[in-house]
Amino acid sequence: MRHDRTDVPIQELMMSGKRTVIEICAGAGGQALGLELAGFEHLLAVELDPTAGATLSHNRPTWDVRIGDVADTAVWDPAEYAWSSERDPDQASRVTLLAGGVPCPPFSIAGKQLGAEDERDLFAWAVELVGKVRPKAVLLENVRGLSMPRFAGYRQQIKDRLASFGYWSDWKLLEARDYGVPQLRPRFILVALPQEEARFFEWPEPTPCTETVGSTLRELMGANGWAGAETWANKADSIAPTIVGGSKKHGGADLGPTRAKRAWAAIHVDAMGVADDAPPEGADEGFMPKLTTEMVARIQGWGPGEEYAWEFTGRKTSRYRQIGNAFPPPVARAVGKSIIAALEHRGKQKDLAELEAEHVHDPVYLALRQAECPLSLHELRKASGGKLTEVDVEHGINLLSRDFVIDVEGDGDARTYRFVRFKGFVGQENHQRHLAFTGPGRSRIS
Repeated sequence: MRHDRTDVPIQELMMSGKRTVIEICAGAGGQALGLELAGFEHLLAVELDPTAGATLSHNRPTWDVRIGDVADTAVWDPAEYAWSSERDPDQASRVTLLAGGVPCPPFSIAGKQLGAEDERDLFAWAVELVGKVRPKAVLLENVRGLSMPRFAGYRQQIKDRLASFGYWSDWKLLEARDYGVPQLRPRFILVALPQEEARFFEWPEPTPCTETVGSTLRELMGANGWAGAETWANKADSIAPTIVGGSKKHGGADLGPTRAKRAWAAIHVDAMGVADDAPPEGADEGFMPKLTTEMVARIQGWGPGEEYAWEFTGRKTSRYRQIGNAFPPPVARAVGKSIIAALEHRGKQKDLAELEAEHVHDPVYLALRQAECPLSLHELRKASGGKLTEVDVEHGINLLSRDFVIDVEGDGDARTYRFVRFKGFVGQENHQRHLAFTGPGRSRIS
């Protein structure tokens, strides 16, 4: 399904001289709003969920919003936005930024962490998209789980592939509370740039949040005249735990698993559901209120004020999921501004070789990828630098085998290992992902 609200041809938009962005897996617009405030203009936003797409179109009716599987060329064709140095050496029509919040469940600590084996995983596909579109910069965000040792090989696969396209890349775990948002919300961010621009890239400086849940929501909580709003706000005197948007595969709207609910209770919030409205005027002064979707949005960084104003469409559970799964706009804005500064060569230049040396990559992955023949555990241990035990190496192989095909031959001390291929979806026609997206279970993919 396509919602094309502009009559301006794609090539004309791309030649406009503006900082353009294509956003995939755009959700309800958290990253989109932040990037817009940073100085980017959307050429296109693609989103699987029709309700989230409707929210995007509602707030930005002139944007080209496409609804459907982002990997389906019937929804959008990356070739229409591709840049070639031979055809356009001055880069006049080159997309400035490819951005997206690709699905989190494959990496979530709360899930099974299936990674490349999860039909929802689009990270590797998004990297292949970089090779087709050739944007000036890349921004992809995901959950903290992707930063864990479980995915060390997966992360290196991503960096290696980007390097093959000519991009230097870096990962960093950012917390929303460090960028003015009253919530923990760690997000794992990937930024990639051509080497010339990467030398100028700096992660945004933290601007710690000075607000609490109480000070942020005091006005909204007392909107219906509840006399206990001020007392409640004084009790809710810390930032919020990470808001959990959840998945279509699980129940309705609440504020997360048991541990999260305990954290909410500690700041006097009932996390067992989401309220339709603020507490009524006659509510007991000491009762523990639930949050409305408007309040949840405020904690995610939308509002107050016109700059961050945003309206969400759909029923309450859908609105909650749209908000809870979003990238907080102030964080996206901060990273977007850092990318623009790098593209404009502002700031001090860095030595990328020194920076790269600081990265700790998965030594077992590197040894397997670089080997020209199958290696035994003993040989892999030596090739990995000799600091790991054979038990560590075997554990590393077990982790890698979840995302990569590792050929194992022989038994005991004669057993050898050989890297075969990455399991992830990169666009191949025979991948298992297509069964999930064409079958009856598609409505439950999120």
